[in-house]
Amino acid sequence: MTLPSLETTPIPGLVVVRLDRRVDDRGFFKENWQREKMLAIGLPDFGPVQNNISFNGDRGVTRGLHTEPWDKFISLATGRIFGAWVDMREGETFGTTFTLEVDTSVAVFVPRGVGNSYQVLEDATAYTYLVNEHWRPGVAYPALSLDDPTVAIPWPIPLSEAIISEKDRNNPRLDDVVPMKPKKTLVLGAGGQLGTAFAAAFPEADTLTRAELDVTDAEAVAAFPWHEYAVVLNAAAYTAVDAAETHEGRVAAWAANATGPATLARLSREHGFTLVHFSSEYVFDGTVDGHTEDEPFSPLGVYAQTKAAGDLAVGLAPRHYLLRTSWVIGEGKNFVRTMQALAEKGVSPSVVDDQVGRLTFTDELVRATRHLIDSGADFGTYHVSNGGPAMSWREVAQAVFERSGRSAEEVSGTSTSAYAEGVLAQGNPFAPRPLSSAMSLDKIRATGFEPEDALAALDRYLA
Repeated sequence: MTLPSLETTPIPGLVVVRLDRRVDDRGFFKENWQREKMLAIGLPDFGPVQNNISFNGDRGVTRGLHTEPWDKFISLATGRIFGAWVDMREGETFGTTFTLEVDTSVAVFVPRGVGNSYQVLEDATAYTYLVNEHWRPGVAYPALSLDDPTVAIPWPIPLSEAIISEKDRNNPRLDDVVPMKPKKTLVLGAGGQLGTAFAAAFPEADTLTRAELDVTDAEAVAAFPWHEYAVVLNAAAYTAVDAAETHEGRVAAWAANATGPATLARLSREHGFTLVHFSSEYVFDGTVDGHTEDEPFSPLGVYAQTKAAGDLAVGLAPRHYLLRTSWVIGEGKNFVRTMQALAEKGVSPSVVDDQVGRLTFTDELVRATRHLIDSGADFGTYHVSNGGPAMSWREVAQAVFERSGRSAEEVSGTSTSAYAEGVLAQGNPFAPRPLSSAMSLDKIRATGFEPEDALAALDRYLA
């Protein structure tokens, strides 16, 4: 069998597929849906979950126009139809029409929000379609009158002679149709540094704190309308690295950083949304300079182990972007704000100088996320931080001091081991840190994204 061919239409996302149909004196054979080949010609990996057949006994049966809130892949097992499609989505292409005569050698991919209709041209026509959501009772969606004068579909059989259901005879005109809105974006963990940044950058998104939706709560998850979302941004995480070394912290870290992402990956598979998850360079032990996306995991502490487990789980979602980042700085309490406050108070701190990495400002993570989604970059894992040379924590502190009117020399250096001894001597937990946190940014650069220099971002942040 050869590859089918794909043809675009005036309706964005609605495409015609010419199938490879093999005919002999017995009949014909075709691969009606072959995922690998369909992806190869450019169809989206829409994940069908249900196959339906509508059998039409008589020529002239006319069905539609219906705009179900899911994607469809339609084709014929027998017979011929005249197909008609109208874009019912909110936007500039609302009302755009496309028609085509379809036989058993043709299939059409119909994206969510495009009205679908057909008129049967031969007796005993079997119309089949794959959909990527299960039918649910009570679902309302736009419909359109078959004889609407605005779209003016040229039905080959006059509607006065067609066989039409009473319901379809009473569908509204285009002027009365409420266009279908696109699926929404959901931000989880909206109360944290990163979640706050995404809530501001995606004002149209639904935003939820963990108190409002805990994805480790099975009942809450089961009751939530995940099918309404195209993208779920998971900014929820347990980030108290040292507290994770305690019994209570260990339980909380595993729940938020491993169980939660595993649940979201399952939901992504079931509902087809794109899962965007944020991870940490802590999944590596810091013995390699310039960590790459395919470096084997080597987590040192409990927090690091839970983040690695979450990464493995998210990787099972067919549609996922996993952004692994380092040294995150956003609104609220963080290292840069602490150093700025010390500089303003006249304090001369001692800061570790053997941990090296790059700052990542939350607006840079937002920018990278938007780039990956909008550009349609390949799904998978990407390392994201601000650019520029890797710096030690001491060098970052010195940069903050200089921008606060203090001398860099007023920030002295110490080792991670010496700092840990002081913390442990006070009876507090201390998690091991990777000494090298700098990550290679080559993969995300290859998508056309250029990270902003960390010091330039620091200037703007402090200003």
